[in-house]
Amino acid sequence: MMRGPRRMAMAVRKPDGSIDLSDWELPAERPWYKTTPIIRGVFNFIDSMKDSYKCLMKSADIAGLESEEPSGFEKKLLDLFGENLSKVFGGVAMVLGMALAILLFMVLPTLLIGQIRRVIVLPLLLSLIEAAVKIGIFILYLFAISRMSDIRRVFEYHGAEHKTIACYEAGDELTPENAAKYTRFHPRCGTSFILIVIIVSVLVFSLVSWDNLAVRIALKLICLPLVVGIAYEIIKLAGRYNNFCTRFISAPGLWLQRLTTREPDSTQLEIAIAAMKPCIPENQDEDRW
Repeated sequence: MMRGPRRMAMAVRKPDGSIDLSDWELPAERPWYKTTPIIRGVFNFIDSMKDSYKCLMKSADIAGLESEEPSGFEKKLLDLFGENLSKVFGGVAMVLGMALAILLFMVLPTLLIGQIRRVIVLPLLLSLIEAAVKIGIFILYLFAISRMSDIRRVFEYHGAEHKTIACYEAGDELTPENAAKYTRFHPRCGTSFILIVIIVSVLVFSLVSWDNLAVRIALKLICLPLVVGIAYEIIKLAGRYNNFCTRFISAPGLWLQRLTTREPDSTQLEIAIAAMKPCIPENQDEDRW
């Protein structure tokens, strides 16, 4: 899946080896809350999540991953929801995914570090230790899933996405051979965004009291949109400019992408290029972050 300023596209390798390409136009006018700094980060993040799950479910159907005979339970769900089953499943999966993320990266670290708050009384130090636990959980999670063969293939496609974007931004012709020459690491990657969210949360959540863990968790949930909004603006700056400060900001995320991207083959680059081409605007100035 690729998204440009005017269009979004999705390319899927079908069982017969051909490429299924679908693209659609994005709204010409964006509402104020999707263009206002800080606020736009939250709404654009939600849109990205919705689009990702929508394309994930659709691509699974096209790729033939649902061609097996449905189980009895699946038949009951089909009878209950009909053609809306994919939307329902995608919505439930997104909610469960976000709930798991909140549990792993907000609730669990707070409860763990809360056990030592009688020994370490400095709030900032407690927040730094909490951040270290969050980052540790995140890295262990990425490392664990990267051992799975299916996820490894997903990460290869992730690498193909980055190489294709790098090839386009360098002004080179979009071919698998050209794209293969470019790096699979990109400063605007979602991996980098999540890491920046964790780092920004250290600063914001350090202002939240440790006196009551339940209140702290509730306040962190309330402040989460602010954290996401700030992180969004930071990653936009890191993707737009190339100087010492932006390289310093991008460095941890680029390093972490060694876990979330793999070197793709030419067929995967072909898919990424197919999805990229419909998204390229006639006026390339529109595509500037």
